[in-house]
Amino acid sequence: MTDGQFGIFGGDPWWLVLGKTVAIFALLVLLTLFTIWWERRVVSRMQNRIGPNRVGPQGLLQSLMDGFKLAFKEEVIPKAAHVGVYWIAPVISATAAFIAFAVIPFGPTVSVFGVETPLQLTDFPVSVLYVLAIASIGVYGLVLAGWSSGSTYPLLGGLRSTAQVISYEIAMGLSFVAVFIYAGSMSTSQIVLAQEPIWFAVILLPSFLIYVTSMVGETNRAPFDLPEAEGELVGGFHTEYSSLKFAMFFLAEYINMVTVSALATTLFLGGYLAPWPLSLWEGANSGWWPVLWWLIKVQLFIFLFIWLRGTLPRLRYDQFMKFGWKVLIPVALVWVVIVSIARLFRNDVNLSNTELLLVGAVVIVVLLGGSWLLQIRANRKEDRRAQAEEDNARRVNEVLTGAATGHPVPPLPGQRFEYTPRRATVTSPAIASDSADDSAKEEGTDA
Repeated sequence: MTDGQFGIFGGDPWWLVLGKTVAIFALLVLLTLFTIWWERRVVSRMQNRIGPNRVGPQGLLQSLMDGFKLAFKEEVIPKAAHVGVYWIAPVISATAAFIAFAVIPFGPTVSVFGVETPLQLTDFPVSVLYVLAIASIGVYGLVLAGWSSGSTYPLLGGLRSTAQVISYEIAMGLSFVAVFIYAGSMSTSQIVLAQEPIWFAVILLPSFLIYVTSMVGETNRAPFDLPEAEGELVGGFHTEYSSLKFAMFFLAEYINMVTVSALATTLFLGGYLAPWPLSLWEGANSGWWPVLWWLIKVQLFIFLFIWLRGTLPRLRYDQFMKFGWKVLIPVALVWVVIVSIARLFRNDVNLSNTELLLVGAVVIVVLLGGSWLLQIRANRKEDRRAQAEEDNARRVNEVLTGAATGHPVPPLPGQRFEYTPRRATVTSPAIASDSADDSAKEEGTDA
C-alpha cells in the first residue's frame, strides 16, 4: 500500500473527524459498563449466585450507578504521597487506553451524510506498532501510581506491572511478526483485507495462541493479575487510591480489555469481515453489517477474559515470569523462523502446496526430536542430582546417629530430624534406667 492510498484517512471534514472521536469514546464507555455487568453476571452464574439484578432491567444499570458512587465518594490522599505524580498517574493510564483505539477498523467504507468515509479514525503504515507503543506508555501510569503513593505494597505492585509488561510484550510483539510477514503490511486496515480468503488464526495458530496468552498478562487480568494480588499486595498499585482516581484505573483496565480484544480480532479473526457461512452472503461485508460482526468477535474475547477469571487460580509470580521468558518467548522465536522459511520457499523457490507441507513436516519432526532429546538429557541430569542428594542424606543420617547423645544440631538439607519431647525422654523406661545408673555411679564416685 503506497502512502497515497492512506489519503482517504486525511480527507474527512473536521465535523466527521470530531464525530468519529466522540463515537469511539462513547462506544468504549458503553462497552466498559456492559463488560462490568456481564462479568458480574457470568461469574455469579459460574459460582451459583444471582449477581446484579435490581438496578435497571436485569441489573444493566448497576455499573452506571457504581460509577456515580465512586465519583461522589470521599477522597483520601496519603500524607506521604507525591501529590503531583499521584494525580497524573490515573490520567496517563486512562488516556493511553482511549487513544490506542484510534487505528482499530470497525468496518469498511460507508456513507455518512453523503460523505464516503472508512469506519476507522485513522490509519498509517505502522499502525500496529503504534498500538504497542501506546500500551508501553500506559504502564507508566501503574508504575507512577505505585511509586507516588508512598507505601510499600503499591510500590511492589508497580514494579511487578513493569516486569510483567516487559516480559509479555516481547512475546506479543513476536506473535505479530508472522502476521506482518503474511499480510505484507503493518497497517490494520490492510491486515484485515489480507484475511479475506482465510483468517490468520487458522494459518498462524501458534501466533494466535501466543497473543491470546500474552494479552491476558498484558492487561493484568486473572490468573495473571500479579500487580493487584489481594492476598499478597492488598490491592497492588492502586491500594492508596479512592473516589474518581480509582474509577479511572478501573476504567483503564476494562478499556484495555476491549483494546486487546479488538486488536486480536483485527489481526487474527478477520476484523470486521463476516465469518463463514455468513461471508457467502454478498452484502455481509458491506454497509453497516460488518460493525455487528466486529462487536460479536470482540465480545467473544471478553467472554474469554471472564471465563479465565472465574476458572483458573492466580499463578505464583516466579511461575508467571518463568512461563513468559522460558516458554512463550522461545516458542514465538522458533515459530517466526518457521514462518519466514515457509514464506521464502513459497515465494522464491516456487514450491507447490504439497512440497511446502512436506518441508514443514520435516522441520516440525526435527524440532520435536531435538526437544525430546533435550528432555531426556534433562531427566537424566535430574535423576543424577536426586541420587546424589539421597546419598548425601544417608551419610548425614549415619553421622547424626552416631552423635545422637551429643548436643542437638539443626538438620542439614535432605536430612530428616525427629523431635522427641522432654516429657517422653524423662518417662521413657530405658532412659530412666540409664539415668539411675548414672546417678549410682556419681554417688559411688563421691563416696
